[in-house]
Amino acid sequence: MTYPTMRNLDGVYFRVKRDDRFTPVCWTDLTDDERERFGADRPATWWKSLAEHLTDCLRYVGDELDIEFVDKEGTE
Repeated sequence: MTYPTMRNLDGVYFRVKRDDRFTPVCWTDLTDDERERFGADRPATWWKSLAEHLTDCLRYVGDELDIEFVDKEGTE
C-alpha cells in the first residue's frame, strides 16, 4: 500500500500499524481509511477542536511561506 508522505505538520498523532510496525502518524498524514477509523466515534467537541487546531496549523504554514490560495481562474 502507498501511504501519504509523512510531513508531520499538525501534531495530532495516532498510533497506526503500517507494514507490520506501529508508528505515530499525524492526522494529515493518515490515509482516508485511517481517518475514518480514528474519527468514527468522536464527539462534535472533538471535531471542533481538531478543526480549530488544523486552522491554526494551516495559517502558520501560510504565514511562514508567505503564500495564499488563488483559484484556477485567478480570483481569491
